[in-house]
Amino acid sequence: MTALIIDTDPGVDDAFAIALACSSPEVDLLGVTTVFGNVGLAMTTRNALRLLALYGREDVPVAAGADRPLVFPHPHRARYVHGEDGLSGLSDSLPARATGLASTDAVSLLAALLDRAAEPVTIVPIGPLTNIALLLAVHPSLTGKIARIVIMGGAMAGGNVTAGAEFNIWSDPEAARRVLTEEEVPTVLVPMDLTVRCAVDQAWLDRLAASGERGRTLVDLTAVYRAHYRKSLGRDGTVLHDAVAMAEAISPGILKTTPLPLEVECGQGPGRGMVIADRRTTAAREASGERGGRRVDVALDADLDGVREHMITQLIG
Repeated sequence: MTALIIDTDPGVDDAFAIALACSSPEVDLLGVTTVFGNVGLAMTTRNALRLLALYGREDVPVAAGADRPLVFPHPHRARYVHGEDGLSGLSDSLPARATGLASTDAVSLLAALLDRAAEPVTIVPIGPLTNIALLLAVHPSLTGKIARIVIMGGAMAGGNVTAGAEFNIWSDPEAARRVLTEEEVPTVLVPMDLTVRCAVDQAWLDRLAASGERGRTLVDLTAVYRAHYRKSLGRDGTVLHDAVAMAEAISPGILKTTPLPLEVECGQGPGRGMVIADRRTTAAREASGERGGRRVDVALDADLDGVREHMITQLIG
């Protein structure tokens, strides 16, 4: 059983990631925390509650977190990708959850869940990393209770929100730098280079829609998202970024990772939010007077068909 906490900004692909966690019998979902990102915090929180209600998870505590980045204002949301409400305009079609928010903030809930966990917990941040940076800064004594942090974010060869940056990291580069370069917690980064390659096709979505009411609902939520990716990719493919990261969180090793030193560009120029991976050999780094810092396991490859099959098998149940 994998004890797991999701930090999220739903978001269509977040919806699929939450659904994966709720559908997987090997997951003990301890809590969900929300952050600004694809839409504002009030809407990401509402969406998280309703997605959990869709799966009957009244038992999972939910707490709202950061509504803005650590340092600089957030330039814009991703409504053009996910719709005005984050879920293709269909958030209201999801069931309301009887259980409201926990009477605490996201960082406090994360700390409390870690503190009382009997075994180390996997944290899955699939939005901006603001809440996670704050957790690690304020509660360093709890890092030993974290098994892994499995992050969806970054781009090695070109971004989606700028030429070089991926949306989650670009949304709060200072927080991302804290999490990816300054901590010693075991971390997996799942960049968009791989998640785009794992895009699902219409047949995959049709199979999910045919599986029952929940599957149909998830597919319905993709309308605006699919239209965006049809233009972006130039073909009919749906990129479930966050669900790919969730697959790795649930089934460690389903993605092939390479340990790499990383840096996050926090300047105000066109490179802001870029994740820079040092792919030089250790000998090459040392020859230039650099030893390299902490290494993060970066997911660069996978059995793509295997990942797609894993996701749909878990979702169908």
